[in-house]
Amino acid sequence: MCRNIKTLFNFDPPVTDEEIRDASLQYVRKISGFRNPSDANIDAFSHAVEEVSETSRSLLDSLVTSAPYRNRDTEAKRAHERAIKRFGYSKD
Repeated sequence: MCRNIKTLFNFDPPVTDEEIRDASLQYVRKISGFRNPSDANIDAFSHAVEEVSETSRSLLDSLVTSAPYRNRDTEAKRAHERAIKRFGYSKD
């Protein structure tokens, strides 16, 4: 599950709230062990996703760096190349 959580800091264009929420959802799924929580747990699960999203946004907004912005396409290409090297095949 957590393999899908990507670095969100220092990109141009900046990270979106949707990307932060997606990463937060993956995190809460991982630590709770639930992909889809039961009706008894949905409120706690949803609340946790929102809190993690808010905290993540606050963190990303407060971080500073002198490094140049990263390009999303370049980073995706690098990740794809690492996957090919690691697993020996391509999805394409």
